[in-house]
Amino acid sequence: MKIYLTKEEMPTHYYNIVADMVNKPLPPLHPQTKQPVGPQDLAPLFPMELIKQEVSTEPYIEIPEPVREVYAIYRPSPLVRAERLEKALGTTAKIFYKYEGGSPSGSHKTNTAIAQAYYNKQEGIKKIVTETGAGQWGTALSFACAQFDLECEVFMVRGSFDQKPYRKSIMETFGASVHPSPSTLTEVGKANLAKDPKSLGSLGIAISEAVEVAAQDEKAHYALGSVLNHVLLHQTIIGQEAQTQFEKVGLYPDVVIAPLGGGSNFAGIAFPFLGEMLRGGRKVRAVAVEPASCPKLTRGVFGYDFGDSVGYTPLLPMYSLGHDFMPPGLHAGGLRYHGASALCSQLLKDDLIEAVAIQQLECFRAGLLFAKAEGILPAPEANHAVAQVIREANEATAKGEERVILFNLCGHGHFDLSAYDDFIQGKLQDHVLDEAALKESALGVLAI
Repeated sequence: MKIYLTKEEMPTHYYNIVADMVNKPLPPLHPQTKQPVGPQDLAPLFPMELIKQEVSTEPYIEIPEPVREVYAIYRPSPLVRAERLEKALGTTAKIFYKYEGGSPSGSHKTNTAIAQAYYNKQEGIKKIVTETGAGQWGTALSFACAQFDLECEVFMVRGSFDQKPYRKSIMETFGASVHPSPSTLTEVGKANLAKDPKSLGSLGIAISEAVEVAAQDEKAHYALGSVLNHVLLHQTIIGQEAQTQFEKVGLYPDVVIAPLGGGSNFAGIAFPFLGEMLRGGRKVRAVAVEPASCPKLTRGVFGYDFGDSVGYTPLLPMYSLGHDFMPPGLHAGGLRYHGASALCSQLLKDDLIEAVAIQQLECFRAGLLFAKAEGILPAPEANHAVAQVIREANEATAKGEERVILFNLCGHGHFDLSAYDDFIQGKLQDHVLDEAALKESALGVLAI
């Protein structure tokens, strides 16, 4: 079963969950003064419209028509009932997934990339600089910049740069310049290579490099693919579409599941349903799934921490493993981030969402089962959601429940075949993180 929407049924506004949160997230702090940041502090990196969205408490923000026109290339995305997966599991649950792999980048990241490119173009910016983990965000922004005639420069975490060479190729096809991070192009990169010439890099380091480059060019801005409020805001078109699609079949999810690296994937599918619950509507469980090798929600500390490794960015109130944390080189590169968004962190602190960490071998087993049953090879990041879906479905069966499960199949794994090859050949392993080492890496998180 596939449930489609027409282009006329596509959302016209982004949903802002801040409007419905009882406990609003604490403000970001200036990295030097430790005082709340103002628009003037963010203006060198972001266009004013995005800064306004970052601090907005309005429930809905209109999607500009030029953005909706580009969305129409691939949206609305289908809601699919995974009936063959249900049969393979022998479950009493009903499993649905929102498929975001049909976008030009092959993932959900395109939803915010298009919006960010548009707002930068409107402000007269000529170039956007960014980081990327596994490459989905870099690919999405490269495509978006091509739509609005902007230059794009990408610092890609070296571990993924080496594992996924064709991600670099597609970014360059869209016109971007791509560098492995840490690189020799920035002071941040050179300092990290001096400490560890074989560094696999991290999203924190890549962010620092991108911010350093963007800050030195008055015609350039920086763009982030997750974590910040405005990024999560843009992704809510996913969940809003899903709400309309469920209405068409007379169902409603009991649980909504998505991977969480920084938070945009999870927010995109879950926030519209959580918002309905916060307004007194139907209850829903929302489960964020993270890798056991980068467990900021399940083993991190709630406090103020930098979004990058050096301390260029504002301090954000979030669950964090510490901005110096260097995660193992897992294949789900998009989830190798030390912190979670302020919005997701506050919702977890208030017990409004759940979090679970899963090892990568279980995730890849789940991904292969899904591919065999449904015919779509999920990205390694998406495998984390699939693994939790299987757990939920098996639990529902054991309890004799017809639980309705929704998850975000956030992207396909066509550029991740080396990861699947390593798994099939038995080269991957689970990672056990030492508790003492985690506590030490989190020492820099400022208590709240």
